[in-house]
Amino acid sequence: MSGRIIIQVFSFFAYLLIQALVVKNFVLFDRAFCFVYIGFLLLLPIETGLLPLLFLGFITGIGADIFYDSLGIHASACVLIMFLRNYWINLLTPQGGYDTGALPSLSLDGWQWFSSYALPMVFMHHLVLFYVEAAGFGLFTFTLTKVFASTLFTFVLLFTLQYLFYNKRRG
Repeated sequence: MSGRIIIQVFSFFAYLLIQALVVKNFVLFDRAFCFVYIGFLLLLPIETGLLPLLFLGFITGIGADIFYDSLGIHASACVLIMFLRNYWINLLTPQGGYDTGALPSLSLDGWQWFSSYALPMVFMHHLVLFYVEAAGFGLFTFTLTKVFASTLFTFVLLFTLQYLFYNKRRG
């Protein structure tokens, strides 16, 4: 179990550093922003309880807020998706359930399951993030285009990272 914790701590710092040093500057057409750091939150073990999820969401969001010089916007979006995560996973539970210690991943669960899990979570994160940033619905259409474009951009990058770096661990 301690090996898994060490890997999770390494993943936390890796995702935040990749976000802060590399991906922060990826912007397509002044609309699509990439927030790959939420990949850490989405790939936490399935049986993780609500309080650890909320805590990790807050810590991850505050880490992103520090690099983006924002005042809790990322933290609020991350805490929300961590609150919704277990409910969403329960809706997507296959008939046999999940294996003990299972991680949501493309290689273990397939692209259909991973897409139906990650895409709505990324969309919710971006929806909250951009509308809180806009401080209301005054720029509704512009903000909504940012949400959709950024959701697609982030999801494609997360999907690609899953495809490239996570090996198949099924026994």
